[in-house]
Amino acid sequence: MSEIADKPQIATKPLKDLPDLQTLVALCKRRGFVFPSSEIYGGLNSCWDYGPLGIEVKKALKEAWWKAMVYDREDIEGIDAAILMHPRVWKASGHIDSFNDPLVDCKQCKARFRADHLGPVAKIEKETGNIPTIEEMTELLKGMNCPNCGSKGTLTEPRLFNMMFKSHMSAIEDEANLVYFRPETAQGIFVNFINVQQTCRRKLPFGIAQIGKSFRNEITPGNFIFRTREFEQMEMQFFIKPSENDTFFEEWKSSRMAWHESIGLRKEKLRWHQHGESELAHYCAKAFDVQYQFPFGWKELEGIHDRTDFDLKNHQEFSGKNLHYVDEEKNKFIPHVIETAVGCDRSILTVLADAYRFNDERVVMQLHPKMAPYKAAVFPLMKKPELLEPAQNLYQDLRKKFRTDFDVAGSIGKRYRRQEEIGTPYCITLDYESLEDKAVTIRHRDTMKQDRVAVNKVMDYVESGLENWE
Repeated sequence: MSEIADKPQIATKPLKDLPDLQTLVALCKRRGFVFPSSEIYGGLNSCWDYGPLGIEVKKALKEAWWKAMVYDREDIEGIDAAILMHPRVWKASGHIDSFNDPLVDCKQCKARFRADHLGPVAKIEKETGNIPTIEEMTELLKGMNCPNCGSKGTLTEPRLFNMMFKSHMSAIEDEANLVYFRPETAQGIFVNFINVQQTCRRKLPFGIAQIGKSFRNEITPGNFIFRTREFEQMEMQFFIKPSENDTFFEEWKSSRMAWHESIGLRKEKLRWHQHGESELAHYCAKAFDVQYQFPFGWKELEGIHDRTDFDLKNHQEFSGKNLHYVDEEKNKFIPHVIETAVGCDRSILTVLADAYRFNDERVVMQLHPKMAPYKAAVFPLMKKPELLEPAQNLYQDLRKKFRTDFDVAGSIGKRYRRQEEIGTPYCITLDYESLEDKAVTIRHRDTMKQDRVAVNKVMDYVESGLENWE
């Protein structure tokens, strides 16, 4: 047998889940998934850059979502709307008047907090299901110690803070030239409803999907890439007849939960959360969140919303354009909408957190192959010319089909550990016996099982494994 395969390694020690978020942050920096933005200048709060491996995960995630939404269905079209839009769009959508969070500052340490997240206010909300008014928050927070420095009575009165970033589309910075960086991609879909419906000759029901950047001046961003001020959304608006809300709401709930499981997320880490009356956004009649159990608790991953006819009705009113739909029976109405909205960056955090496993011997990112930056890695046993050339040939063949790594640095054990930490499903080692039997050793990431496979069968072996992954 091969000197690699003569003592097959099989994983025996149980692997544990991610212990805390900082552990994942450290791995992401060390292995090239995510870097702090502008790090050489000290960074910028809550801004992150995707490294060589992180961008591969992000690309794979977006492709998986786009395939499920647009390519695998016959009733959804895709668009890419501009980030900057006419400011009246945000008046019509309610964002100028309603997109506010209650803000308090500590006069002593200058720390900033969301008032509705502070102890007395959060307790009332949890017990009653209702968010206290600004006046009620003011009374509840009187005399409270600052959560950061502990100073008593130093918190300011709560005030509403609009989270949209502002700019000016002119050399003159005045109100007439005010524009906003979009806080969501959905409005770009709504203002293009008629364009898509008419150019694609669509009949209800049909959807419009979009992936794009959004910006929110969050008061308290944090938890790594879970909540950031610049983020990417994957949203789909499904336009329906007014009587079909409940039917399509349930269908999309089922479809979206199945998608999260299809990219490798564990069922036991996912659950539904229904919004109570105080949680509902101003445009929603009903809302459910897909929640994931992060190291910092159960948090929203994706929202499924019944937006009724709120958006199209308001855009018709504010723009003066006719946004009615006429069906085959000549009934004229404004379509209702079921929305699915998931944060791309938040999904990447979920995928990475769900995949992280460790014991006292190794750290393994058990990524579904769809999400793995590299699908395979090729190693020559030693850095010798007689092994390097055939290993390079195999590497060049494999990378024509899928992203493959080539590593010659360090012992085989260290190379295995590096690939485990970045989630590579298969490691392929070419040794001296390979020169005689024309075979290589393929090691499985999760089980450490090793198979001896003929060189001319490696492509089929890996492709079959990736396609039939369980």
